[in-house]
Amino acid sequence: MSKAEDRRPTAADSERDRAGAPDSLANLADILLEFSRLGVTSFGGPIAHFGYFRERFVARRGWLSEREFTDLVALCQFLPGPASSQTGFAVGVMRGGLAGGLVAWAGFTLPSVLLLLAFAQGAAFLTGIVATGILHGLKVVAVAVVAQAVWGMARSFCTDRLHATLAIAAVIVTIVPGGPAGQLLAIVLGAVVGLLAGADSTGRAESDAPPAPVRVSPQAGRVALALAALLLAAAFVPWASATASLFSAFYKAGALVFGGGHVILPLLEESMVESGRVSADAFLAGYGAAQAVPGPLFTFAAYLGAVDTLPPSGLAGAVIALAGIFLPGLLLVYGVLPFWSQLKERPTARAALSGINAAVVGILLSALYHPVWTSAVKDERDFTLVCVSILLLMVWRAPAWLVVLLTALGGAGIALLR
Repeated sequence: MSKAEDRRPTAADSERDRAGAPDSLANLADILLEFSRLGVTSFGGPIAHFGYFRERFVARRGWLSEREFTDLVALCQFLPGPASSQTGFAVGVMRGGLAGGLVAWAGFTLPSVLLLLAFAQGAAFLTGIVATGILHGLKVVAVAVVAQAVWGMARSFCTDRLHATLAIAAVIVTIVPGGPAGQLLAIVLGAVVGLLAGADSTGRAESDAPPAPVRVSPQAGRVALALAALLLAAAFVPWASATASLFSAFYKAGALVFGGGHVILPLLEESMVESGRVSADAFLAGYGAAQAVPGPLFTFAAYLGAVDTLPPSGLAGAVIALAGIFLPGLLLVYGVLPFWSQLKERPTARAALSGINAAVVGILLSALYHPVWTSAVKDERDFTLVCVSILLLMVWRAPAWLVVLLTALGGAGIALLR
């Protein structure tokens, strides 16, 4: 990665980027390259993905402002589906229209899909002390990435006592109920407090750059929402075709579950294991592999489609399952974007978003402790590796891919010492 690419974006850079031709091949190639890099380096689950996205598209490239990015995260937390994949898709749409969104999704998703398909064919390469240490190092680097995101967003959205207190209240609200319910409750709390507090006092003095264009017309948004509803209704039809049944099972799972990959497991187990299409051992092995690869956990669907005992299976089954599980979330965010961009600029909506953004900081802070910290930091050696990763990211401004590589090697070294 060149020094020119890693320099901090200026206002002129941001304005030029935002005004670029959305459908140009060079622009789409740029989007694909950026998201492909993230697709092979973004370990740690959806919360860590937000950290990687923020570092790349807010801090380094200047495609979005801090406020625009956090608003997108808040929107995708509200919608069912994989929040990090939806956020990445939305960034691609705002950068390059529908083609940009699809290219962004492909770049971020396909690396983990290919790895899981290889695993489905028997490439169980994640064994041994060194491999285990590398996987543990990838969990450790997620701590540094999320910590960097929390710190940067807190500096923008928790600039007074009220918003700082709201962020900590969101931590408590998120932890007590737990799961997606706690996250939604924290966001609702943030909206209510923001409305009661009045005008938005945060995120106004970020830059003179114009807001990133949405590039989705209201008509296109309505079509996407109507198609999402139509496909959901069709998913409840008891199809005789195994192909239609496979697509419907994954579409329902992607359309009706909040909170990301881990929450979706019971639905997938019911539709694939209890029906006899996938054995319990194969299901658990694939789930373990899905946690070890970069990118979204929803790519677990590709593995399940590939090992399905009923036709279509193999590559065809993987494609159908993958399309089924991701399509509802992408249709929803594409359909809502044009109306969201208009709504959020109203004074009352901005006041609510002021509180929501602080609540999102609290949600990320809660996730920084559990599951990110609790699953990665086991002793003082892991803690030291976290400190080194934070130093590289936040002080030396090293690119994320390099920090991921060095921390993975550090994890392997610690495993050998143990």
